[in-house]
Amino acid sequence: MSPATVSHHRLLAGVDESGRGPLAGPVVAAAVILDPENRIEGLADSKTLTPKIRERLALLVQQRTLSWALGRADVEEIDRLNILQATLLAMQRAINSLSLSPRHVMIDGNHCPPLACLATAVVKGDVQVPAISAASILAKVDRDRLMRELDSQYPMYGFAKHKGYPTRSHLAALREHGPCPAHRRTFAPVKNLLADKEVKPLAIRL
Repeated sequence: MSPATVSHHRLLAGVDESGRGPLAGPVVAAAVILDPENRIEGLADSKTLTPKIRERLALLVQQRTLSWALGRADVEEIDRLNILQATLLAMQRAINSLSLSPRHVMIDGNHCPPLACLATAVVKGDVQVPAISAASILAKVDRDRLMRELDSQYPMYGFAKHKGYPTRSHLAALREHGPCPAHRRTFAPVKNLLADKEVKPLAIRL
């Protein structure tokens, strides 16, 4: 689509995040402006899709949309700001990194970050708004990749399998090894372990 054509469309960006609930790793947000003349079939809430389908759709989103971008907030920012504010920061970063400036941003959930344009929070937006579905897929694929990278650094935790969520195996590994630098210190299971003087966090740098 040419710039002249784009200017006549209402530029709507969909925004979603991945990684609010895990005990480790960053929170990742994505922003997507779909091309109304280049439809992508199969967009849905990323949690309902298999990894293989997510990867395929993420590639299509990157190839066929008018603009897309990612934003992240790292573990230190999550612990300093709290997970909600860190998530909103990641969303801001994704939106501000778009190559086109949206006129309207629709965000999955019930909170919006401060933005210069109109912003609307949409509960369950990832199943209602295609642009938000596309963003949810990009955010999930990117965060899963980052967690696989962390797994190669800290293989004892199983990050590639549970992606940092508090599964039984993850909690068992935390009790056995203590937290590593990728863990969120303010999240209760990690915080409680750090409060135990017998548990020493791993002295490994990211």
